[in-house]
Amino acid sequence: MNAPARRMDAVQNRTRIVEAARAALAESPHVRLNEIAKRAGVGQGMLYRNFPNREALLTEVYRRDVGDLVAAASALLAEHEPVEALRHWLDRVIDYAEIKYGVLAALEPAAWQDLVAHSQNPIEGALAHPLDAGKAAGSLRTDVGAPGVLLLIAYLGRLDRDEWEPTARPLMNVILDGLRRPDADR
Repeated sequence: MNAPARRMDAVQNRTRIVEAARAALAESPHVRLNEIAKRAGVGQGMLYRNFPNREALLTEVYRRDVGDLVAAASALLAEHEPVEALRHWLDRVIDYAEIKYGVLAALEPAAWQDLVAHSQNPIEGALAHPLDAGKAAGSLRTDVGAPGVLLLIAYLGRLDRDEWEPTARPLMNVILDGLRRPDADR
């Protein structure tokens, strides 16, 4: 096998490992590395070559999810009107948050605090795109910005894991409805 093919295999293996870890974290924050290797279809040696420890793997899961969430804001705004783009993006926030809580529960406090601190500005910036577009279109309130909306969303973090699925989306809809201008067409 030539070098580019080996590099492509390595990239695919790394991606499978991260995806397997993400899926496992959606089920429980108490996932073990050997279970992730099995799910990814790789040996433990391959897992440890890519991620020397559990923290490195969980950090990569978190960072990829943040990157995907941030990229989604502009993509959704290109496909939808601002309020609908915001609705789709908030749905993604719920999916992201479910994994985020699994990652944060599995990491030491110092590690997760650093991750959260580094992700806040990119997420806030991403949220600002559909909010600003909705304000410009006259469909969203002008007196609330991305920091305030993130503060409201952060309160969803108080939900227990068993409350998440039935409660998070209805509460996110309340947030979205509160962002609409009362005189805007629905």
